[in-house]
Amino acid sequence: MAGNTLLFKSNYAVSSKIEPFYKGGKVQISHDELYIFCTCGPKVNILQIDTGKIIHSIEQDDQEDITSFSLSPDDEMLVTASRALLLKQWDWKQGKCTRSWRAIHNVPVASMTFDCTSTLLATGGCDGTIKLWDVVKQYCTHNLKGSSGVVHLVEFHPDISRLQLFSSSVDCGIRIWDLRTSKCICVLESHYSAVTALAFSPDGQTLISSGRDKICSVWDLKKKEVKRTVPVYEAVEGVVLLPETSDYSQMGVKGEGVHFVTAGSKGVLRVWDSSSARCVFTQVLPDAPALKTEEGDLDPRSLMHLLPMPRSNRLATVTAEHNILIYQMPALTVQQQFVGYNDDILDVKFLGKDDTHLVVATNSSQLKVFELATNSCQILYGHTDTILSIDVFRRGSMFASCAKDNWLRLWKMDVKSGQVRCVAQGSGHSNAVGSIACSRLKKGFLVSGSQDCTIKVWDLPDPLPDVGCEPLLMTARLTEKAHDKDVNSVTISPNDKLLASGSQDRTAKLWSLADLSLLGVFRGHSRGVWCVQFSPVDQVLATVSADGSIKIWSIQDFSCLKTFEGHDASVLKIIFVSRGTQLVSSGSDGLVKLWTIKTNECVKTFDAHQDKVWALHGSSRDELMVTGSADSTISLWKDVTEVELAEEQAKQEDQVLKQQELFNLLHEKKYVKALGIAISLDQPHTALRVIREIRQQEDGMQELEKTLLKLRQDQKASVLRYSVVWNTNSRSCLDAQAVLQVLLTHLSPDQILQYQGTRAHLEGLIPYTERHMQRIGRLLQASMFLDYMWQKMRVTGGVDSVNLNDDDDEMDTSPQSIFIIDKQPVRVSQRQAEEEEEEDLEEDSEEIEELLDEDDSVSTSKSAHVSSKKPNGVNRVEDGGQVSSEESEDEDEVMEMTDPSKTATVR
Repeated sequence: MAGNTLLFKSNYAVSSKIEPFYKGGKVQISHDELYIFCTCGPKVNILQIDTGKIIHSIEQDDQEDITSFSLSPDDEMLVTASRALLLKQWDWKQGKCTRSWRAIHNVPVASMTFDCTSTLLATGGCDGTIKLWDVVKQYCTHNLKGSSGVVHLVEFHPDISRLQLFSSSVDCGIRIWDLRTSKCICVLESHYSAVTALAFSPDGQTLISSGRDKICSVWDLKKKEVKRTVPVYEAVEGVVLLPETSDYSQMGVKGEGVHFVTAGSKGVLRVWDSSSARCVFTQVLPDAPALKTEEGDLDPRSLMHLLPMPRSNRLATVTAEHNILIYQMPALTVQQQFVGYNDDILDVKFLGKDDTHLVVATNSSQLKVFELATNSCQILYGHTDTILSIDVFRRGSMFASCAKDNWLRLWKMDVKSGQVRCVAQGSGHSNAVGSIACSRLKKGFLVSGSQDCTIKVWDLPDPLPDVGCEPLLMTARLTEKAHDKDVNSVTISPNDKLLASGSQDRTAKLWSLADLSLLGVFRGHSRGVWCVQFSPVDQVLATVSADGSIKIWSIQDFSCLKTFEGHDASVLKIIFVSRGTQLVSSGSDGLVKLWTIKTNECVKTFDAHQDKVWALHGSSRDELMVTGSADSTISLWKDVTEVELAEEQAKQEDQVLKQQELFNLLHEKKYVKALGIAISLDQPHTALRVIREIRQQEDGMQELEKTLLKLRQDQKASVLRYSVVWNTNSRSCLDAQAVLQVLLTHLSPDQILQYQGTRAHLEGLIPYTERHMQRIGRLLQASMFLDYMWQKMRVTGGVDSVNLNDDDDEMDTSPQSIFIIDKQPVRVSQRQAEEEEEEDLEEDSEEIEELLDEDDSVSTSKSAHVSSKKPNGVNRVEDGGQVSSEESEDEDEVMEMTDPSKTATVR
């Protein structure tokens, strides 16, 4: 936006997206600890840990869900198994499938793993069998039978010289297979539920197994018996051994011996001493309410996977809500968080002074704060039910949220560290709080609207506590029963004096914030009102409704000023942009629309979502907007109006330069370059000018032939395409036919048919060419009749001067006083006959002039008795307009000659 000139927005473009990349299943980290591999339906997504971006997505061609995958220890090969019973080997860095083969399993593969040499691949199937594959020589080496039910866990012994494979199935036992003999040498039985993870000690003599029976077993692999059973009092999903070479005193490790970390249904990491079977350390989650014991297994923070990252001394966990958290040991501080799946996006707002973060409310009790630069996420705990709405204080780092648990919470972000903590909370509604609004001028109060049909005004504590302190309690200052049904939306005016509310009762209302007195009611929607919004500059209110309409209301007399219709379903959100002169709306049809208020025009429709767009917000600088949808996708949009204008201006300047260069080339008679520039500009008329300029030369056809044959193949195809356009108009058809003559003469049919769309172009040439031939035939007939008429009307100086066989081609035009007419008797006087003859001559002259002016492209060589002859060939027409097939063809039709019987017969 230059200066103070207001530039209407005309287009937005998606600059980035936050999409689901993990929906459950296996997660694996590369051995260089740079990438995370995880399944998402028919795809394996590869996430770069440093940037949080998806760099590759390996997708099945048959769109069948991937049931298991494994990455080789050398990070080179990725093998996937799908429900189509196919195994595929991928070069994941290039995203290419290098090999695929049919698994011998009769049912899908449930688990797979590589050995430490990246040579052997073990697959466990749902049919109770285990297959081993040599991925280098590409054949099946073993078929191990004996497991009962689904083999959900396979693991090679780290010492490859032992050639042992460990597996577990639904019978809760751990089988040890000797690959030399292909037999099960032992079954370790200790668990009474599914075994979830195995961890080997560095020397390979000790094995720790975890299960959902709330115990961990420590095994002596020499004796193949249990050394100790550790009760952990939670369903354990993952276990990792701590290296003995590092100092983990911060995690409670004070002596020697085997210590291991568990992750399970309680959602916390715990460290255990295997010798004493005691828990020596328990992780504390910040801002997390205490869990009830009987509900622990159902908590969304339950951990489903625990992955070691030994090179960087880190741990990675995966929660039941598909969040991936990376902890730095030994302090177990959260280093990065990634959200694999957001579920429905219910609300999203920009956060921070420079809009550096996004705060997102999803269909869960957790808030997510994304850093736009890295896609890293903070997960905020506090609410105990689904969060429905959030709002941000203007140009600040504070925001408020409300949820189905009837509570409001005030959050504050530490500017330096970026950490967000709850600083205040309040409760007073008797039902779910569906909407919240923050004051605009000062950080002084909140307004909430609830499904209990009331609105409340809340004063903020003064002063607010620092981040990390205990949250203070807020109390409602004013309460008013506002509507007859649920309050869907509340908003505060820019001057903090007015409040507007929208409800399912199909009305919007205006309130005074001083005492919550009702000022007026906006009636006109036929269904519930989903969102209300004040204009930032005008005294108007915008409302959107489930009836698919957007309305602009005057807050002076509560009348409807404008109505916008364009959405095919409910309109859910509305914001003002361009200093209040334009609107952006989102609807349940998945569309986002840009409107200009003055003209009632929908400027642009954006289609980037597959489901309801619940969330819509604009940045403080009016350059960005963000949308969130029920398809779990968050789209960040950037205003590209100025960019497009700049590109258009640069394009025009470039065209001007090329036009000037074209004129210079024509002046210098460098026709090949000139024609190439005209083709690069994709301007058929400019190319036609070049063709005409070439044909004006003395050796025009030879020059044209030389020029066209020097063009590239794609340029020849363009000239052929232009010729089809030129051939539709009589003024340029001869130029088109000249070009076609050269191309058809020097190019074989096979060469011409290689051009894109040649068949259609040639089919388009035929009807117009036939029409031109018919027109030329009619003109030729007319010209022959003119010869005859001129001979009949020849003026002579005497009676015997008429001689049709006279070789003199020049007509005597000297004035004569006597006309020799037909000797048959006539009933008119000589003077009347002379007058009629003069009138007939004048009429014939006018008809001839009209006929000659009607088509400048017709040769007049046959009119040899006309005193002022025109040169043979085509009369060149310099036309500044584009040659189009839509021009009138009436000028090409020959006028019917007048009936010669109506004129006097002249000898």
